[in-house]
Amino acid sequence: MRGRTDSRDPRATAWTAAGCAAALLLAGGCTGDSSSAAEDPPVPHAIPGDLEAAYQDVVRDALPSVVQITTEDGLGSGVLYDDSGHIVTNAHVVGQGREFEVLLATSQTPLSARLVSSYPPQDLAVIELTDPPDGLRPADFGDSSRVEVGQIVLAMGNPLGLSSSVTQGIVSAVGRSVSEGEGQTTLGNMVQTSAAINPGNSGGALVDLSGDVIGIPTLAARDPGLGGGQAPGIGFAIPAATVTSLADQMIEHGRVVDSGRAALGVSVRTVLGDGFEPAGAALVDVAEGGPADRAGLRPGDVLVKLGSEPITDVVSLTEALASHQPDDTVRVRYARDGERRSAEVTLGEA
Repeated sequence: MRGRTDSRDPRATAWTAAGCAAALLLAGGCTGDSSSAAEDPPVPHAIPGDLEAAYQDVVRDALPSVVQITTEDGLGSGVLYDDSGHIVTNAHVVGQGREFEVLLATSQTPLSARLVSSYPPQDLAVIELTDPPDGLRPADFGDSSRVEVGQIVLAMGNPLGLSSSVTQGIVSAVGRSVSEGEGQTTLGNMVQTSAAINPGNSGGALVDLSGDVIGIPTLAARDPGLGGGQAPGIGFAIPAATVTSLADQMIEHGRVVDSGRAALGVSVRTVLGDGFEPAGAALVDVAEGGPADRAGLRPGDVLVKLGSEPITDVVSLTEALASHQPDDTVRVRYARDGERRSAEVTLGEA
């Protein structure tokens, strides 16, 4: 980890007459000429001491709740969910595994854990320590509905195998729908953050300055301009409300019984236009009695818009659905036999 650097600019110690005028507006007065002011300027501080102390307090409080998970495929992170030894993490961290090793932040001896349940559609999983020790430090999960853009957050995890690492950033956006590509998971209502999320951070904790976990870091954006490499400063986390809702179900029932994910009740494929560009999502199958069927849609129809979102392919359709809830009523635009039509659809649950 790099040491803290002093970001103060030596040029800030030289005041000009314009600077004095600015001070006059802000402070209500400015004595002496510009040369005397230059001799005794105020000293700016890059990081107020109370903010630095707040960071350190949060790390002391929250980091003991973050664990390292070793699977057959590599390393990931997790968060202690309760004092019974349940741990939440990403579904892609556990993969197809059922047995794991867990290293607590406060120990050097790995513990055994088993899979409770995995829910790939929201990339969330719960594992459980087989012999949980005393003195576990479960995380406090906050109210992610109150998260605001600009809020300072810390990402905690084990990036690249560097255990108990912490990065800092802000909440860049909320309510994002993110897809990892055609045929892969599309995650809705995600928290976007500038805190670095590197391989191994997945499944860790995104923490606010109250020490509450507001999300589970899950993936970093990929930049096609960088050959699909990671785009710096753009990461996404599953909001705490989704985490707690699904984790409680998996612990109680061994599976998710109420996903909260909207669905049309169709299977689709991407269709191409005359220039071989994606031109819509064609319905391959329509579930009998499902939302699309009730709205009069049928196989062969090509969806081109859902609500206000244009539909060009399978990915854009799943992203549009991820921004809605079951029982929402939305207008869809579609093509049938060369004609554009529309219908009102009341969404079901995936």
